[in-house]
Amino acid sequence: MSRPLRVAIVGAGPAGIYAADALLKSDAAREPGVSIDLFERLPAPFGLIRYGVAPDHPRIKGIVTALHQVLDKPQVRLLGNVDYPADLTLDDLHRFYDAAVFATGASADRALDLPGIELAGSYGAADFVSWYDGHPDVPREWPLEAVKVAVLGVGNVALDVARILAKTAEELLPTEIPPNVHDGLKRNRAVEVHVFGRRGPAQAKFSPLELRELDHSPSIEVVVDPEDIDYDEGSIAERRGNKQADMVANTLERWAIRDPGDRPHRIHLHFFESPTEVLGADGAVAGLRTERTELDGTGNVRGTGRFTDWDVQAVYRAVGYYSDELPKLPFDPVAGTVPNEAGRVLAADGSHQQATYVTGWIKRGPVGLIGHTKGDANETVACLLADHAAGRLPGAAEPDPEAVLAHLAERGVRWTSWAGWQRLDAHERALGAPEGRERVKVVERAEMLRRSEG
Repeated sequence: MSRPLRVAIVGAGPAGIYAADALLKSDAAREPGVSIDLFERLPAPFGLIRYGVAPDHPRIKGIVTALHQVLDKPQVRLLGNVDYPADLTLDDLHRFYDAAVFATGASADRALDLPGIELAGSYGAADFVSWYDGHPDVPREWPLEAVKVAVLGVGNVALDVARILAKTAEELLPTEIPPNVHDGLKRNRAVEVHVFGRRGPAQAKFSPLELRELDHSPSIEVVVDPEDIDYDEGSIAERRGNKQADMVANTLERWAIRDPGDRPHRIHLHFFESPTEVLGADGAVAGLRTERTELDGTGNVRGTGRFTDWDVQAVYRAVGYYSDELPKLPFDPVAGTVPNEAGRVLAADGSHQQATYVTGWIKRGPVGLIGHTKGDANETVACLLADHAAGRLPGAAEPDPEAVLAHLAERGVRWTSWAGWQRLDAHERALGAPEGRERVKVVERAEMLRRSEG
C-alpha cells in the first residue's frame, strides 16, 4: 500500500486518543504513514475526562494536556458531533477506512436487581455525574430535596457522588460547573450522606488519594464506625499484596478512632452492610434496608440475618458503568462489552470480524483508572498493524480523506473540528476569567456548535 493507512476511531475520549497515539508511534506512521479520523458524537472531545470526572478533581483533568498533544498532530483529524450509526454506519466506515476502532466507552448505569430500585428518588450515579458535569444530552435540573441520602457502592464514583452531594455550592463555584448546576446545588438540602459497602475496608475500591481528599472539605465530616473495621485472613492477605488496599484501610482506621468534629455536613462510610431493599412510601424512596454481613475467612462475606432500616429520602447506585450496544457489532449483555480477542472483534462463529477492533471499556469493561486504557490501546493497535502487515485488511474503497467529509455533508451533519474545539475552549475560558475560574462549561449542544464554528 503506497498511501497512508486510513484508520477511523469511533470515540474521542482517552481510549480513542490513546489508540491514535499508539498508531502515531508505530513503524507504520513512518512508512507509508497513517491518517486517522477520530469521530465523537458530542461536539467536544475528551469523553470521560470532560463528562465523567468530578469538577473538583482538576488533577485528573490535567490528563487533557497530554491528550491535546495527540490531537495537535497533523495526521489526526477530529470530527465531532458525528453519531454512530446515525451519521456513519459500519459499512460506511469500511468504505472510507482500512480499519475501524471502536472506543465508545461506557456511560450508562449498570442495573441493580433490588426491590424498590425503581422508586422515585432512586437514581443511577452515571446520570447524576452527567448532570453535574454539564453533559449536553441530559436534563438541566436535578431533584435535590433529600436531606438524608444513601449511596450504594465503594468505588471512586461513589465517593464523587457523595462528595458533590455533601459539599456546598459555593465550594464548587471555583470549578468549571455551569450556571445551571451551581443553581441546582444551591437548592441541595442534603446534610447527611451514607455510603454502603457489602464487604469490609480491605475490599473497598477507593483509590487512596481520592479517599483522603474526601476529608479536605471544611464543610464535610467523614465518619467511620469502629465496628466496621474488621479483617480476616483473606483481608490481611489482600492488604499485604495490594499497597493501595493497605493505604485505604489505614486511612479508614484513623478515621474510625478519632472524635467526630462539628462540620455541618456528614458522610458516613459504612462497611458490612448489604442493601436488600429500597423502602418506599407513596411511590417514592422512604428508606433503605441493609443486611449486616460478616467475613467468611476468604475476604468474602456472608449474611447474618440482622437487618437495619436507614432513614433516607434518596438512593444513588454507584455499582458500575455499562456500555451501549453498537449496531452491527456483537455484544455480550452480561459483561457489557464487545466480544474480542486482544482487541480484534469476534463474530458469532468465533472468527475475527474483518478490519474491526475495540479498545477501552467497550473492550474490557468499566474497570481500572483512565491510564489503564493505554495498555488496551497498545494491544489493539498491535493487532491492527499485524493484520495490515499480513494483508488481512481488505482496504478502503474510497480512502480519500475528503470522501468521508462529502458523505457527512450529504447527510446534513454539522460536524466540529479540532480548530472548532479550540474556539469553544477559548470561549469557556473567557467565561471563567472574570471570576478567576479556569473555565465555565457550555452545556447546550446548539451553543457548543455555534461557538465551535469560525
